[in-house]
Amino acid sequence: MEKNTINPVEIWLLDDDDIVRSTTAQWLRLSNYAVREFHEAQELIDRFNVGMSCIIVSDIRMTPIDGLTLMSHCLSKEHELPFILITGHGDIDTAVNALRDGAFDFLEKPFDPNRLLQTVAKAIQLREVQLQHANQSQYLGDLHGLEETIIGQNEQIIRVRQQIYTFASMDTHVIVYGKTGCGKELVAKALHDCSPRNTSPFVAINCAAIPAELFESELFGHEAGAFTSANKQRIGKLEHASGGTLFLDEIESMPLAMQIKLLRVLQENQLERVGSNNIIKIDLRVVAAAKSDLQTLENFRQDLFFRLNVSQIHLPDLRNRGSDIPLLFEHFCRMAVKERGGDFRQLSPIDHETLTLYGWPGNVRELRNVALRYALEPNTSVAKILAGYQAQDDIDTITPLPLSVKVQEFERSLIEASIRQQKGNIQLVLEQLQLPRRTLNQKMQKYGLNRTDYLD
Repeated sequence: MEKNTINPVEIWLLDDDDIVRSTTAQWLRLSNYAVREFHEAQELIDRFNVGMSCIIVSDIRMTPIDGLTLMSHCLSKEHELPFILITGHGDIDTAVNALRDGAFDFLEKPFDPNRLLQTVAKAIQLREVQLQHANQSQYLGDLHGLEETIIGQNEQIIRVRQQIYTFASMDTHVIVYGKTGCGKELVAKALHDCSPRNTSPFVAINCAAIPAELFESELFGHEAGAFTSANKQRIGKLEHASGGTLFLDEIESMPLAMQIKLLRVLQENQLERVGSNNIIKIDLRVVAAAKSDLQTLENFRQDLFFRLNVSQIHLPDLRNRGSDIPLLFEHFCRMAVKERGGDFRQLSPIDHETLTLYGWPGNVRELRNVALRYALEPNTSVAKILAGYQAQDDIDTITPLPLSVKVQEFERSLIEASIRQQKGNIQLVLEQLQLPRRTLNQKMQKYGLNRTDYLD
């Protein structure tokens, strides 16, 4: 199971009219919401603490503490708490002004039950994002040991960390499987760092990046004069990694001739440099990485496979890691802010939704790139960044954004453009977009838009 799970968000319903409160609570419960009823404001104040898994729906006209006073008290403790006001016709102007003071929305009596459900659903979605952010921040602040390197609360990632601890002490060869961008080298380095070999070199080779004619020299090294351009002796990667760990990334790309020679080295724990007859003893641990099962590949020697296949670690695709996606995104954003300066900004509900709906074909590497852009470019969005990346890609290789995300990003861009054009003057924005204030207020919350970012 994932750690630090968030409790379901409750609706704290306050109304001193017992009949109205009871009827409203019943309607909400029939829609599968958890409701806690309060008869007076002081009772709610006594129970309220920062970070509670709740939203508040409160009547305005109550004694001795009215709804606006209660809202002011709660928002002074936690200014982002979704607070919904219930108002009579004579209090509409007051409720509209309350939006400026931080109210999430207001409902006019007698309110349409469906309108209530829509408003509550939006408020709960916002609260869930807020609580997840707080949960993530606490988790990232408490990281220690291997969890600082292999970050995640998903059960598959927890299993990977357990395997790293186990295999590191066994000092056996390991094959790490995973798609491009899943973090195979990170796992290999963690295996090395957690092992008794951690005081010796960790040497990484990307087998797909070495031309076939240079492979032998790269791995085995050479003596001076061994071939035309060999002006001096060179120590190869195998010899350099002796005592430590050799990481062979994309090992399925290794030429067959080199597979045979590597197998001999692993069997005999010795090698000869190119152009030399001297035997050099080595002590290697190999961590190999591949995108697909090596045993099924026709161009990969089965005897080498069985030599390497002592232990296996399978890394999940990012899209299968659930809440780890926004967690890792926040981690990368924080790293970018720490390294380059700036202010960390919390994800808006639509950014959070985009992260979870997108397919992430580039896995953690792609997520990291998007997070860096998001952290360092004010007033952008996750969808806008992804759309920009996709415009540069081959249409056959991209993972398209869901239609709902594209529609919401279009709306966000229109509102953002108006706020920018009007230099943060909300009244002019309302007139330009022809929106009610409550609607604009909700959409700005949803898209993480803040008028103060656009003031002169």
